Amino acid sequence: MSPPSDLRPYLRTLDAETLADLLLAQAERDPELRHSLELRAATQSGDVSEAHRLLDTAVTDGNVEYTAKIGAVLDTLQRMLDAGSRADLAPLARRTVDDISEVLEQSGDHTGDLGERLERAVELYARACAARPPDPEKLAGWIVEVEFDGPGWPVIDLADFAAALGERGLKLIKSHVDDVLAANGAGHRRDVAERLREQLAEVLGDVDELVAILSAKPPRVDVSLKIVRVLRAAGRHSEAIAHAARALTHDKQPPPQPEDETSLRRKDFDARPDRETFAALREAAQAAGKWTAQRREALATLRERAAGGGADELVRVLLDDGRPDEAWRACVRFGASPELKLELAELRAEEHPAETIPVLREHVDELIERKDPQAYREAARRLKSLRGLHKRAGTADEFTAHLAALVETHRRKTRLITEIRAARIAIPKAVTSPRTPR
Repeated sequence: MSPPSDLRPYLRTLDAETLADLLLAQAERDPELRHSLELRAATQSGDVSEAHRLLDTAVTDGNVEYTAKIGAVLDTLQRMLDAGSRADLAPLARRTVDDISEVLEQSGDHTGDLGERLERAVELYARACAARPPDPEKLAGWIVEVEFDGPGWPVIDLADFAAALGERGLKLIKSHVDDVLAANGAGHRRDVAERLREQLAEVLGDVDELVAILSAKPPRVDVSLKIVRVLRAAGRHSEAIAHAARALTHDKQPPPQPEDETSLRRKDFDARPDRETFAALREAAQAAGKWTAQRREALATLRERAAGGGADELVRVLLDDGRPDEAWRACVRFGASPELKLELAELRAEEHPAETIPVLREHVDELIERKDPQAYREAARRLKSLRGLHKRAGTADEFTAHLAALVETHRRKTRLITEIRAARIAIPKAVTSPRTPR
């Protein structure tokens, strides 16, 4: 059987419009191809806000759909970074890392396609930070949170973020690492601290510290070779030769000690999973150095309950745990009560105005439906806040259009129109004046 002929020479003779028609026709017959093209079209312009909107919708999709949308966002990030874009891409890159991490934590499988996308997202975030360094203290805080309190992934390589962290950021991470090591506890947190301690020594160029750390490890060929390489790179050739001749013989890692208190608090939580038992479990597990694994399992339980209806308990727990971004995503994914959703939106309004606009719009509509003077007054106050959100999000025209449509819809509610004017909100001139009082 002869191999298929190469159609590329022929295709190159066709004009762009003919090629587009052929591709579109095939896309109509192939849903996967069409979906792929739609994702490319959504992010081809390099519009950061479009990529954010893609992430907003991704959380409600299935795993395959989610993976595809995340891939499109990562392609956009890489394309803009490769092109030397002047846009600040670090916030989008970090949000992508956090979003994938949470989905992986929920699914419990970080070895497949999404796991690979998480590694790519971290690499792109490091590049974005190098291009436009964020506040080094905030970046250091994020790394500490991911490493010590996260689900165990992603694993951060400090060398990738060293330039963006600078001396101040690295110093903050070192301070936290030193505190964990000084506590002399066993478990995940100490393992993380020891790994970061080694990375810090490498990044800071502290040869003596790095050699001491490596020498304390169990004897392995790769460790010995690394010590020799470090010493030779520092020009300390005689020490490198001497070290190559020695053998390490003692394993100095102590076995982890069980903590009965954590087991007791876990039983309490399993019997009654709520904010109170979660807080008690956190206190006991943190003291025992077991919080990462316990937190992951406890949140999985709360997410299962949230999926069955009523996400308020999960959202409150995440807020108590100092994770407002995760709380917001849980709100979007599982649907919290309107009161809690509004409360959370108000907390995020300053840094994430675009995300909170839909929530405030829904609240305004709900207030207007009450049809009483106090509710109208509150609706006008909220509309004023909504105007500020649109301004900070760079979508002032959208507010004008939304206000025009809202006033036109409720033009007979003269009390509402009066309250809007009293709030010093300019009503678009195109809106017809109310005719019949109500």
